[in-house]
Amino acid sequence: MADARPPRPTSRLTIGIAQLLLVVAAGALWTASRLPWVVMRSFDGLGPPKEVTLSGASWSTALLPLALLILAAALAALAVRGWPLRALAALLAAASFAIGYLGISLWVIPDVAARGADLAHVPVVTLVGSARHYWGAVAATLAAVCTLSAAVLLMRSAMSGREGATKYASPPTRRSIAPRENADGAMLEEPETPEMSERMIWDALDEGRDPTDRSPESDTEGR
Repeated sequence: MADARPPRPTSRLTIGIAQLLLVVAAGALWTASRLPWVVMRSFDGLGPPKEVTLSGASWSTALLPLALLILAAALAALAVRGWPLRALAALLAAASFAIGYLGISLWVIPDVAARGADLAHVPVVTLVGSARHYWGAVAATLAAVCTLSAAVLLMRSAMSGREGATKYASPPTRRSIAPRENADGAMLEEPETPEMSERMIWDALDEGRDPTDRSPESDTEGR
C-alpha cells in the first residue's frame, strides 16, 4: 500500500514564492492600467487646444482581465498538484508572453497617433501632437517577468513532486509497486513480503529465537 505523503517543505516554499510573484504581477498590472500611456493633443480651430490622456486600461483593455487571471492562478496553485499544476504553469507562461507584448508594444509601435486618436475619439485632422509615457509599459513588462518566473517555479514544483513520490517512498512501497515481467511477458506486481521491524528483532532475540527463522505458521502451512 502506497504511503500518502504531504507535499515536501521545499515544494511548499517554491509554490509560496510563485504565489508571491503572481500577486506582485497582478498588482503591477493594476498599476499599469491606472497610469497614463499616451497623451493626445488636438486643436480644431474653434476652441482652445484639447489634451486627452489614455490610461493603460484605455490603451489596452486586456490588462485588467489578465490581472484577475493571475490572481485566480495564485489561488489555484494552493489546490492543484501533478498535471493540473503543470497545466496551470503552461497557462501562466502563455499569459506572460501576452503581457510582455502589451508592454513592449508601446516602444515598438512607430506611431501611436492613429490608434490614440481612435481610442480618444479625436479626428485625426485635428491632431497636433502625441506623447508616450513609459512607466505603465515598464510596470506591464515587470508583471510579465514575474508571471514567467512564477510559471517556471510552479512547473519545477510539479515535476519534483512527481519524482519525489517514488524517490521518497519507503522500500516496501517501492517493491510493492515495481512491476516485473513473467516468462509470458505479462506484467505482475511483486508480492509484498512482511518485514520485521527493529523492535520485533530485539524481542525475538530476548526470547532466544533467531529472527531470521521462518515463523511456525509458515512451516505448517499447507499440511
